[in-house]
Parts: sequence; structure tokens; C-alpha cells
Amino acid sequence: MKKIIIALTMTIMATGAFAMGPGHGGGFHGGGRTTIIYGGGYYSPFYSPFGWGFGYGYPYPYYAAPYRPTKLDMQVMDIKNDYADRISSVKMDKDLSRRERRQEVRQLKREREQAVYDAKRNYYKEGMERRQQRMQQQQQPSQPQDQPQTQQQ
Repeated sequence: MKKIIIALTMTIMATGAFAMGPGHGGGFHGGGRTTIIYGGGYYSPFYSPFGWGFGYGYPYPYYAAPYRPTKLDMQVMDIKNDYADRISSVKMDKDLSRRERRQEVRQLKREREQAVYDAKRNYYKEGMERRQQRMQQQQQPSQPQDQPQTQQQ
């Protein structure tokens, strides 16, 4: 009986270890930022239609949190979407010759890259200016508001 329990325990542990996907101690680690949409519920390597597993039913909190884009990310997405619309409009414009369309598309792509570059530069430049202003405010000695005034007669 003791050997059977040990064998079952080892089988359950081995199955749980093999159920882990890549990223849990090995496997492929891709670069870049990945957004995982989490639909709720719990992950269990021993799925049960009744909602209970063998102690493995817990959510993965680090993978569950969606990525919240920054202000810069939103600006870049807006710029890219705007230029994608302009480029598709130029591609569908049959009044232009093929050569003119290609030139216009290339020009729009250059403008898009420049607009993204400018947005990034301004974003970080504004951040640096805010930090410098904060440093200057902290370095200025605070003077008391109520200073005694001497009366002259």
C-alpha cells in the first residue's frame, strides 16, 4: 500500500512538472513586450469540469495583468494608424500613375518615421525638463512667508 501511494504521488508530481509551459524554468524566451489577455478562471494541469484539481488550481498573477500603454505608446499608435490610413488611401487612388503612387507612399513612410521620432524626442525632452524643474525647486531654500518688517520713523 505504501509503494502504491508513493508511486501515485510521484506520478502526480511528474505530470504537474510536465504540464508547465515554456518560461517556467526553461524553454524559449522571446524578446519584446508581450501582452497576454487573460479571460478569467484558473489554470490547472489536472482540469476538472467541476472546478477542482489536485491543489494546482491557482491563477498566474504575473501573466494575468494586461499591459497598460504609456502616453508615448498611445501617441505612436495614433501616428502609425493615421499614416496607415493615408498610405492605404494613396494606394487606392487610381488617378495617380503607379510611379507617383509609389513615390507618395515612400514620402508618407518617411514622414511617419520622422513623426514617430519627433514624438519620442518630445516625450523624453518634456520628461527631462520636468525633472530639472523639480530639482531646481528642491534646491531653492524655502524662505518663511511672514518676515518681520522694521518700521521706519
